[in-house]
Amino acid sequence: MSLERSDLTSVTLSFENFWAWLQAHSNCVLRAGTPEVVLFDHDDYHWHMSAEEEGVLLVQLIRGKELVGEIVVLATEIGYVQCESGDSEEFVFECVVETESAREVAYHFVMAHGYEERERDTGRWRH
Repeated sequence: MSLERSDLTSVTLSFENFWAWLQAHSNCVLRAGTPEVVLFDHDDYHWHMSAEEEGVLLVQLIRGKELVGEIVVLATEIGYVQCESGDSEEFVFECVVETESAREVAYHFVMAHGYEERERDTGRWRH
């Protein structure tokens, strides 16, 4: 499934599928954040995604070998990821945490393109 700007209203993904896709598309991240902080992409920076320990993931913005900023993602708390087209050519992915009394966007990622599933026959990501 490829989500194009013209046919994207709102799509829900599992966090596991989104994280695997995000790692393969780290060069497409425009910004990432939480309600408290936002990291912005820059020509001199690159994104690094990794697992620290069970259920704890890291989103790092790095310049050369210097850490510019880091977001700790608690994957076990995320129920699902909601994707919607944003302003201009941006796609917003919101990682949602739900409880019985509340729904909160705990993390968000703004990407240069929409979500694309793996091609079944080649096993490669496509743009």
